[in-house]
Amino acid sequence: MASTYTLRTNNETAASFHVAGQVSQRLATDAIVGESLRLKSVLEQVGLVAPTDSTVLILGETGTGKELIARAIHDLSSRSARPFIRVNCAAIPPSLIISELFGHEKGAFTGALQRRQGRFEAAHGGTIFLDEIGELPMETQIALLRVIQEREFERVGSSHPISVDVRIIAATNRDLEAAVTAGTFREDMFYRLNVFPIHVPALRERLDDIPLLVEHLVDRFAKRVGKTFRTIKMNTIALLQSYDWPGNIRELQNVIERSVILSAGDVFSVDEAWLRREVRPARTMPPLAASMADREREMIEAALADSEGRVAGPSGAAAKLGIPRQTLDSKIATLQISKLRFKARRD
Repeated sequence: MASTYTLRTNNETAASFHVAGQVSQRLATDAIVGESLRLKSVLEQVGLVAPTDSTVLILGETGTGKELIARAIHDLSSRSARPFIRVNCAAIPPSLIISELFGHEKGAFTGALQRRQGRFEAAHGGTIFLDEIGELPMETQIALLRVIQEREFERVGSSHPISVDVRIIAATNRDLEAAVTAGTFREDMFYRLNVFPIHVPALRERLDDIPLLVEHLVDRFAKRVGKTFRTIKMNTIALLQSYDWPGNIRELQNVIERSVILSAGDVFSVDEAWLRREVRPARTMPPLAASMADREREMIEAALADSEGRVAGPSGAAAKLGIPRQTLDSKIATLQISKLRFKARRD
């Protein structure tokens, strides 16, 4: 058996994909490289939804390339010549995110020395990509819900509505359904975003793509440092396919870049020691479902206590939790919570 794997040219490693019955344009940019069934399924969904204006929710672990999928949807849409505006919802302080999204008027708050356009205005006619959507504070979710529903908003410090024509793509590595159950993500927001969900597989779920990804990344980083590699050690490919990649493609990129810098000659290899993970004793954790139910019960009981047992109305527990009254009634019945004991406290 050969001990090395011969590198092909970058053109040979770039794959074309069959999307919606037609061969798509090549999407082999950065992490969108591969021929596995899991990746082809994702790209087929991209090809189907891109020509529409439907809201897309991209789900997947950190480092799987969710932004690249979002850009592919934009690039294959009729909005491709218009702006693609990315917002990292986790990177903006909660006190500033409303202003970042919707802009502000001069004098709207201390430090607002002039009118500023928000990200939604900047994306007019194009696509806004709301990355890490699961990290948005509850009050921002309420403001964003109006924009998703009506494509209309007001700048901070203004009462003048502004209409925008934007396509919304959101992404998260969180389980939003669990966040809805826990009361940290609005149920109505989830259903507005979850029009066309796309799940991006983790790298460990598409191990067949690793040889193509390695070739692509070796070629990319070798050009940066002025090196040329003709072969890859076969045990390196086997090593990379046996690792579980907790950091996904982002971690693979880092390993390949470091290896390109350190590899001597024209044979590429990876140091096995870099992929060893310390095995730590597993912590004893309560069952997830039980923990979430306890947390949910606490939040509902706190809201009922605060509203003196009222569920409906502007000061009711449902409004305080930001969920529909029918949903709260259902949860109260499921968790067997007595509303009467909270009403008794008024007497």
